[in-house]
Amino acid sequence: MKRSIPLIFAFVVGVIVLLSEFIPHRPFNLIVSTLENWFMIISGFAILLGQISLIRMNSYKIANRLPDWQYYLAGLISFALMLSFGILWGMQETPGLLGTGEEIVNKLGMKPFDYLFNHAYMPLSATLFSLLAFFIASAAYRAFIIRGFESNLLMITAVIVIIGRTSIGTMLTGWLPESLQFWHIPNLADFIMEYPNSAAQRAILISAGLGIVGSSLRIILGIERSYLGGD
Repeated sequence: MKRSIPLIFAFVVGVIVLLSEFIPHRPFNLIVSTLENWFMIISGFAILLGQISLIRMNSYKIANRLPDWQYYLAGLISFALMLSFGILWGMQETPGLLGTGEEIVNKLGMKPFDYLFNHAYMPLSATLFSLLAFFIASAAYRAFIIRGFESNLLMITAVIVIIGRTSIGTMLTGWLPESLQFWHIPNLADFIMEYPNSAAQRAILISAGLGIVGSSLRIILGIERSYLGGD
């Protein structure tokens, strides 16, 4: 019974949502609209649970002085600061409990939440992604290093696209005549990105869509029960 009710509920809701895509009329559209509102409410509680879990896990590691506990402390402090500033003075056009904080805005040029977001979060994110770019380039080199026809093709394609997106590509092949314009490295990079890359991306998206359909049918029919805690 503990598992049967969620399975029945998932089946009924799944079938109704599925039918609403083919019959966008009463009562299916009204039911689906209500279900979407329920989803938003449940998502809000899920975010709240996530925040509580974040505080509990980080507090436990800090209290027990687990390895690298200082980073968890920094994370908790950052979380508390952003949450406090957002609640007290809001963000962008949204006011907080203390209004819009005009005095602070006059000093900082923007609200505290937006100031921390633009001057702390954004630079840190840019730094992280910059580091990731080097890791990705290193991983790509190890993956594409000469091992076979496919890896050679990937390596050559990657080099053409990378060079073609910079001014180096124009410098290297800018001297070619107009009749050989296609062989300009920037044009080759555009061709690769527009045709082979787009075709591959669409194939991946179609495969992902079919996978989602398969997973949804497994959940609706009760074959997939991992969301109940395993079977």
